[in-house]
Amino acid sequence: MAEIELTPELLIRAYSMGIFPMGEDDGPIRWYSPNPRCIFDLDLFHIPSRLARTYRQGRFEMRVNTAWEEVLRNCADRESTWINAEIFQVYTQLHCMNLAHSVEAYRDGKLAGGLYGVSIGGAFFGESMFHLETDASKVCLVYLVERMKERGFSLLDSQFMTGHLSTFGAVDISKDQYMKRLNLALAQDCTFD
Repeated sequence: MAEIELTPELLIRAYSMGIFPMGEDDGPIRWYSPNPRCIFDLDLFHIPSRLARTYRQGRFEMRVNTAWEEVLRNCADRESTWINAEIFQVYTQLHCMNLAHSVEAYRDGKLAGGLYGVSIGGAFFGESMFHLETDASKVCLVYLVERMKERGFSLLDSQFMTGHLSTFGAVDISKDQYMKRLNLALAQDCTFD
């Protein structure tokens, strides 16, 4: 079976059906639609008290879409990564189409952490995050949720549950529940930046 070319249009269609890709260093792109699916209910998002203090103190300067390639490179800089060259290229095309976004935390003018994801309608599909300083990626997540609430978004998809995400109130929901939430979010007219 021939491998399908990964394009921005294919990604948009896949996300709209609850499917997302992951690459391998030297292998093919694989497609996933987990059941259960990890999401954040934005109204129940939990900020641990120590992190809330850090966020309020303004230790980090928050920016959006100012260091896209640097955020992706840092997210990919780990022993095992799904962000291969093909993923990097196509998500950068989505970024140029204003559909993929990065949230960045800076300290003393240097990038300290960040995250990126895809935005379609009222849904944000979180893809990856990194930190070079303690709490920098967590502060990016808090900033992301605040931004989503301000702009009327309704779904923050985190794909797979982790212990880290659970501390913020992430929950697993069934594929049926996810698809209902996804379809409602896709019908919204929201702008990320």
